[in-house]
Amino acid sequence: MAETTTPRPRILYPDSGPEPPFPLRMEGAVISGFGRGSKELGIPTANLPVDAAATPWIAEARSGVYFGWASLALPATHPDNTNTNITSSSTTTTSTTPPFQIYPMVMSIGYNPFYKNSVRSAEVHVLHAFAADFYDAPMRLLILGFVRDEKDYSGLDALVEDIRIDCDVARQSLARPAWTPVQGVVGGADGTLDGSWLVR
Repeated sequence: MAETTTPRPRILYPDSGPEPPFPLRMEGAVISGFGRGSKELGIPTANLPVDAAATPWIAEARSGVYFGWASLALPATHPDNTNTNITSSSTTTTSTTPPFQIYPMVMSIGYNPFYKNSVRSAEVHVLHAFAADFYDAPMRLLILGFVRDEKDYSGLDALVEDIRIDCDVARQSLARPAWTPVQGVVGGADGTLDGSWLVR
């Protein structure tokens, strides 16, 4: 069982920005997962379908933890929707798509050895305290870097501790101008990274 025995660096990669093969892109509607992120870990996750046809790179992706940015098109009624100018079209019966809001995220791609998953999953922890769930909301991911390989653990506490370090790594690594979207993020500053895909 792997445990954290030496201090892990909190900032990864050069200040100049992401390096190939990053950034990687992934998108889909948020689906329900295994139901343990909030209940057992206190770390809620938003799951996306692992679809090699829609996301060709994922079939060969190294299993483990990644970080980057997530954009969400939250419904107008969601308490965390910060957009106040969402209007319905006066000429059609359909509403305009809610604007995407950008948040930092950390995610795992793999089987989660601690839980012995038999199906590969993509579990995203958006680094924001949401007031309500957002199942079925469109989500886009701009994945900027790899944090660590997935591990097994001797107990739940060790797993939670490593995930909390992953979150710190994501926050600190993203808090640099070349790693932050020029389009701006919820509750934060804007940078120089091209994040246009996240909000198109």
